[in-house]
Amino acid sequence: MFGMGFSELVMIAIIAILFLGPDKLPDAMVKVARFIKSAKKAIGDAKGALDEEMKIADLKEEALSYKRQLDAATDELKGFKNINPMNDLNDALSDAKSSFADAARSAEADTIATPVEPKREKITFEKKVKTPETPKGDA
Repeated sequence: MFGMGFSELVMIAIIAILFLGPDKLPDAMVKVARFIKSAKKAIGDAKGALDEEMKIADLKEEALSYKRQLDAATDELKGFKNINPMNDLNDALSDAKSSFADAARSAEADTIATPVEPKREKITFEKKVKTPETPKGDA
């Protein structure tokens, strides 16, 4: 422990008994143990936080490398003249507009070719006359 042998530990214990006395020594040992435990915990927390920061830094560097690759691929694709998403969208819209205009023209032609009934001045309704039914049991 800390590069000390058994003889050094015995010497420290004898000096502690001489200075503190046998009545204060147990309380001092408990306080020293608590201090060592809290120091180990603080060192462990710092080490964990440092490891986590290193992991985050590695992930960030990896993400930036992927971004650089995507930017390079995008720049390469922009070099081609035929590849442009807006051209494809404009072509699709113009096709849709022309097919809609064709459908409207054919619908207009159908309505013009359909004959219209002449306007009537008088409206008459035919009234149906009911015939009386004969009872079945009377005949």
